[in-house]
Amino acid sequence: MSQTPLEILSDRATEAHARIQQDFQTINPVVGLHRGMRDIGFPADTMTIDCLKTHRRIILVLHDNQPEIVSYQFAYRDKDPDDEFQAIAFNELSTQMIYDWIVSYFSTTDS
Repeated sequence: MSQTPLEILSDRATEAHARIQQDFQTINPVVGLHRGMRDIGFPADTMTIDCLKTHRRIILVLHDNQPEIVSYQFAYRDKDPDDEFQAIAFNELSTQMIYDWIVSYFSTTDS
């Protein structure tokens, strides 16, 4: 049985998270999977990657009608996301890219 796009993305984020924890003591991302959009009628799943220290959040959205595309936004945990999301091909969103995003967006200079 093949994995769903959400499962594949989750595996990539999990691997990136493990590498971050080995490489950086000051970055401890929290990854969450959300199916709440489905509960209100939108055929999509959401993954969030949060940094509790900087209050920053990376939002990733997988739409059922566009499985080859991931919508994403660099946002904040305590603010509603903007209406504008960027798009990236699902196959381009590698473990390394997620790792790089976490490092660059969550890093602080006052660690």
